[in-house]
Amino acid sequence: MSEVQTMAWGNPSSLHRQGLAAAEVLERCRWRIASQLNSEIEDVVFTSGATESVHLALLGFAETLSPGRLVISAVEHPAVIAAAKGLERLGWDLAYWPVDRYGMIDMDQLDRMLAPPTRLVSLIWGQSEVGTLQPIETVGRACAERGIPIHTDATQVLSQGRPDWQSLPVDLLSASAHKFGGPKGIGVLLARAQCRHRLRPRQGGGGQEHQLRAGTESVALLAGMATAIEQLPPWLSPPAVRAETSCHQISDLRDQLLDALLEDPRLRLTGDRRRRLPHHISLLVFDHRERPLPGRAIVRALSQRGIAVSSGSACSSGKDSGSSVLAAMGFGPDLQRAGLRLSLGSWIHQQHLPRITSALIEALNEVSAQI
Repeated sequence: MSEVQTMAWGNPSSLHRQGLAAAEVLERCRWRIASQLNSEIEDVVFTSGATESVHLALLGFAETLSPGRLVISAVEHPAVIAAAKGLERLGWDLAYWPVDRYGMIDMDQLDRMLAPPTRLVSLIWGQSEVGTLQPIETVGRACAERGIPIHTDATQVLSQGRPDWQSLPVDLLSASAHKFGGPKGIGVLLARAQCRHRLRPRQGGGGQEHQLRAGTESVALLAGMATAIEQLPPWLSPPAVRAETSCHQISDLRDQLLDALLEDPRLRLTGDRRRRLPHHISLLVFDHRERPLPGRAIVRALSQRGIAVSSGSACSSGKDSGSSVLAAMGFGPDLQRAGLRLSLGSWIHQQHLPRITSALIEALNEVSAQI
């Protein structure tokens, strides 16, 4: 990124030497990302992150359709909910696909959810708060059979591996670079030709990104995203992972840490244990009297011990209204504030696990004493 900022600092839309250098880097980054995701180069649209990608995908595509029904899961990220509400204001009906106690969509509802007047579907692939992986491939094939475009928020999945776009039965896919080791402020929308040609930009101006996203591109951020994505392994759904891949290694560490944590009866797993993101642990926290503890207080106590975790979605962690995801999964108001999320990565090693476990137990004791 530093090299690109020094050598290709021009506006990639300009015709002078510095601009042409920046334009070359930009398109090489597009080619590199397309190569890693096994997509057509034209399918790659650069955005400021997954939030913008989601809005371009849903609002930009729906603008060319007469209003119908949009189906989203009951456990979507706030960005998808915001875009869906935008369509609702434009006359669309909004239906929430119900989930079970583990955050998995109810597949018995598939025919009902995909029946007319459904015209567009958006499902989060890997749930950020509870880690559950939705059956995107199954739903995607069912949508294709019915001629219904489907979008997925794949932000959490791309943190762990590169999906194969050619074999994935999805029409639109959103992701953010910072989740897979790239810089903040840059993301991508993958859009197949039949959808891309119908997208309408959400902002006007210079007509960049093939008229889909006006605004001068940050070439240095693009270089960082392209480099980060090249370091990802191929995505394999965790139940199918058997080879010694980095996803397998991180899931082994995750399972060891989870087993150690669950020895304390004050910690209880949320989400699907088997079909979940390989780096993800989500818990409900209690005291010895089985009273739910506020997850935000545990986050602060662990931060004081040098360990960074989350309570709820990072994009709404400043709010203390309880988790809408846990609510959709059937947990009551007290439990909706008792969620805790641990995300493991390459910075976590075997020798760190005992310290993490002991620190969390200390945090539980500290917060329990204050209640």
